Amino acid sequence: MSGLIEIEGMEFYAYHGHYPVEKQIGNRFIVSVQLITDCEKAGRTDRLEDALNYQSVYDLIKQEMARPSDLLEHVCTRILDALYTRFPTLEQATIKLSKMNPPMGGQIGKVSVSLTR
Repeated sequence: MSGLIEIEGMEFYAYHGHYPVEKQIGNRFIVSVQLITDCEKAGRTDRLEDALNYQSVYDLIKQEMARPSDLLEHVCTRILDALYTRFPTLEQATIKLSKMNPPMGGQIGKVSVSLTR
């Protein structure tokens, strides 16, 4: 039985961006993830070790967000790679990474990249 797990609105301060100022002062980022995984065993046993552990997902994303990158696409790809390595029951994952108030010469609330594998 496949289930959808969503972890939304994870907030990090990180140093992702092409321009030198982004690498120096950093920015606020919001990450959301949708995970389709086999939930049958966890649904029957009620045991955390039979489930995809949300805390482990958060810790993995936090670790990847701490590694600076030029492109949001690169950060998303790293996160997807790490998720699939760590969670063998993962069937599909979508990561959305938003850079808040990007320095683009105008008033912009956010720019986002979403990748699905």
